[in-house]
Amino acid sequence: MNYINKFLDNPDIFNSNNKNQQLLFKQALRDLTNYHKKNCLEYSNFVKKINFKTKNINKFYSLPFLPVQIFKLRKLISVKEKQIFKTLSSSGTSSGKKSKIYLDKTNSENQVKVLNKILSQKFGKQRRPMLFIEKDPTQSNKKKFSASLAALYGFSILASKQYYLLNQDGEINYDILRKFMENFSNEKFYIFGFTASVYENFYKKIQNYNFDFRNATLIHGGGWKKLENKGVSNNIFKRKIKKKLNISRVYNYYGLIEQTGSIFFECDNGYFVSSIFSDVIVRDKNFNVLPDNQKGLIQLMSVLPTSYPGHNIITEDIGKIIRIKCKCGLNSTHFKIYGRAKEAEIRGCSDAR
Repeated sequence: MNYINKFLDNPDIFNSNNKNQQLLFKQALRDLTNYHKKNCLEYSNFVKKINFKTKNINKFYSLPFLPVQIFKLRKLISVKEKQIFKTLSSSGTSSGKKSKIYLDKTNSENQVKVLNKILSQKFGKQRRPMLFIEKDPTQSNKKKFSASLAALYGFSILASKQYYLLNQDGEINYDILRKFMENFSNEKFYIFGFTASVYENFYKKIQNYNFDFRNATLIHGGGWKKLENKGVSNNIFKRKIKKKLNISRVYNYYGLIEQTGSIFFECDNGYFVSSIFSDVIVRDKNFNVLPDNQKGLIQLMSVLPTSYPGHNIITEDIGKIIRIKCKCGLNSTHFKIYGRAKEAEIRGCSDAR
């Protein structure tokens, strides 16, 4: 499974619609399907249960995909137990169950390489001061990482210096904020946080100390369900951040812990854009592939998962592919996310186990 270097060597990672690149991506997904089928008993049993025919391996849309909930219910590993280097855990759901993703050293290193590649092409290679709207993660288990901790460490690739805004009670530490702004407000800097935390713990609570955030680039993702319940959409969120904090460069990202590393960023026109490392298909509740511009369940494919069979996943998210010539100029799949599927549609995915 050493094909990953072919992707990393590509200088234009947002050109995934290039014909040769598409062929390479599809071949990698087929190889991963065969690999996990041979090396993960749970995955092999799943493939047999859905009656997937080996002869269909060349039919890209017919490749078997796992429901995202299965990572909460099964231990899915495609390497030997002794090779497990790190375990990622999701933040949990209302049911209390968490996804667990098992990484060997190679898979973990490739996640870092790919994330670094995506971030450097999106934001440039120059590191800048970064203010995290989070508590300082001073303690962590070296083998067990939560999704949030993995994100903090991942995005710290962009940081020349790291400051954590919240104290242990989750309140703004204004001494830290003043120190950061005194040192860096006159240069370009990053602010990173999970969407709900940025809104609740930064936007709503920050006091009027005349801080100048015009040089900031805000990167945020996840946590939309809490805000959607309050009627705060992505566009409303951006308008509020611009009006109160004068931050015009706001970039939302989308991704799953089940495919850590191969994330999707918004382009300047508000569409999520695929990279050469991952792509999107949209299906209806019966799992038929939908044409462009129709809403359905988002299926995510990634070339990164090698130590576990997470390369092809049907999510609980509703979205649609937007097939346009976007002014951003990126020759990749553009898509929108509209939130979680209704309960009945989620059960449809669960029934596929």
